[in-house]
Amino acid sequence: MSESQHRKTTLIYLAGFMGSGKSTIGPILANTLGYSFADVDKVIEERVGKSVKEIFQEEGERFFRNVERQVIEELSAREHCVVSLGGGSIVDERNFSIVRNSGVLVYLQSSPEELLQRLKHKSDRPVLSDEEGRRLTPEQLRERVLQLYAEREPVYTKAHLRIPTDEKRVGLTVDEIVKKLAQLKLVE
Repeated sequence: MSESQHRKTTLIYLAGFMGSGKSTIGPILANTLGYSFADVDKVIEERVGKSVKEIFQEEGERFFRNVERQVIEELSAREHCVVSLGGGSIVDERNFSIVRNSGVLVYLQSSPEELLQRLKHKSDRPVLSDEEGRRLTPEQLRERVLQLYAEREPVYTKAHLRIPTDEKRVGLTVDEIVKKLAQLKLVE
């Protein structure tokens, strides 16, 4: 870690592929640290008045990504907060820079096989649907997950911390994050 990354911060971002546990782990981690919690996708849904899937279908991904960038910029000014990022949030270079420079970025790492198990019954994620909004077949889902994983993994691995989540209980994952943050003296 560089010297600038050794500064204490009170902003923790959770990144990872959809299904990696960001929205589940985030509130528990925030509670453990005595921090507030914000889920970028939920903030976007509240602001726009539609689900992420509806935003993608009706307004398009470009509109969604513009709102997402605004939300991330706003959240980057908070203190004592755990922020759950969308799966593709930090693929955008500006978002990545904002996140990396304003807090500690924690990558919740899951294998593609684990993610496929977690996502096979989900229908609320826009990238898990075809252009008409229909659910992907198991073969199409596998292909989509592997493609997105290959695109996003190189960005995720630039996080300050990498926490494996495969076959691990949520409580153990939270404990590991807290322990690593304390060891690195990255939180107050």
